[in-house]
Amino acid sequence: MSALVGAISKDITFNPVMEKEEKNKNTEPTHDDPEKTEGESHEDDEDDETEEEDTKQKKALEKKELELGPQFSLKEQLEKDKDDESLRRWKEQLLGTVDFSAVGESKEPEVKIQSLSILCKDRRDLVFAIPLAVNPKVRLFTLKEGSRYHVKFTFVVSSNIVSGLKYIHTVWKAGLKVDNTKIMLGTFSPQLEPYTYEMEEETTPSGMFARGSYSARSKFVDDDGKCYLDFSYTFDIQKNWPSIT
Repeated sequence: MSALVGAISKDITFNPVMEKEEKNKNTEPTHDDPEKTEGESHEDDEDDETEEEDTKQKKALEKKELELGPQFSLKEQLEKDKDDESLRRWKEQLLGTVDFSAVGESKEPEVKIQSLSILCKDRRDLVFAIPLAVNPKVRLFTLKEGSRYHVKFTFVVSSNIVSGLKYIHTVWKAGLKVDNTKIMLGTFSPQLEPYTYEMEEETTPSGMFARGSYSARSKFVDDDGKCYLDFSYTFDIQKNWPSIT
């Protein structure tokens, strides 16, 4: 299962030097708060990892900005290569029927994610408007173990072409990262009607250790490193479907 949750494994090798250093470390006085719970430690790990990821993304974006040449609006792009017949036809095919009077002179694309849906056979579709109206710590939905499902997004592109739109999804369970998925959605031109992207069918894990609460973070980023949406939520995997109210 790659879109919501996967599996994790670790290889542990014995190192006598590391063991000795660990023993010495354990004998040293510590000033850690004895009342800090394991759950709080796991949350700190998630926060540190998220902060590190944000820093890397920011540095990549700053580097990209230095390498980029001049940007053009859609109108300027079409005018720029109007004498190249093949390139002009390719651009018109990519853009489709765009209302340029509504596009204006903006050089930056805009992407608005409208909804997230979880589609399961023989179950009512779970549709959530974006931005989510719940606290990230509050459970958003519950899935049954071993069930098949699809994740679907709807989004609108305006102002300019968005190139290389990617969906990045990370999942943690008990503070451990169990899945990190990156999916290339594609390049999209501005249009009034929303785009719909449905991912491949996935199956939730099953078994005693798979059940429980998960925390997730999803982002939509383009080739230039611009982030259009970054949101977090929690969900459960249980033995049975929750009762429908």
